[in-house]
Amino acid sequence: MGKASTRDKILDAALTLFSEKGYDGVGVDLIGENAGIKGPSLYRHFKGKEDILNSLIEKVGAYYELNFGSENHIDRIPESVEELLTFSMERIRFTMHDVTLQKTRRILVMEQFRNPRIAELTSKHHMDGLQGMFQKIFEAMMEMKILKMDDAGTMALEFVAPVSLLIHTYDRQPEREAEVMEKIKKHFEHFAKMYAN
Repeated sequence: MGKASTRDKILDAALTLFSEKGYDGVGVDLIGENAGIKGPSLYRHFKGKEDILNSLIEKVGAYYELNFGSENHIDRIPESVEELLTFSMERIRFTMHDVTLQKTRRILVMEQFRNPRIAELTSKHHMDGLQGMFQKIFEAMMEMKILKMDDAGTMALEFVAPVSLLIHTYDRQPEREAEVMEKIKKHFEHFAKMYAN
């Protein structure tokens, strides 16, 4: 891999600092220091702290879509209920263990009540976007007669809401990972029993 650009170093430093201290608890000088540059040099790359946050949101959003998927980017439709469960568990493991996503979730949780854009992103990433993605997957799986015909939006809500809550449990208490994973697995298995054709 190539050497990280100064811009990427700034964004990486901001991600870590915002996730630890919150947006308001971090100044551009501290971001610059953690990126290995003088605070004023940061302005060669960004207009200010809000520009850093906006660029960070865009970068992490693209990273998430590429590595997890979205309703606009579904890399494959599972061809069986078993494949759906495997597909979903792979994404759960990625979400729980990816350091970038862990830090991003912390920022979203801390800042959602202070910043309307962050509030919107929190809803999108914790529920609405996931529900939309799985609704499309379930619609396709119903057409393939893998899942029973039902309301795909409601099915998607049933599928993702408990998982989102359980991932937040893991974020607060990582020592409960085994318990959280077992509950998610049982939830997916129950969903399969209810909706498999």
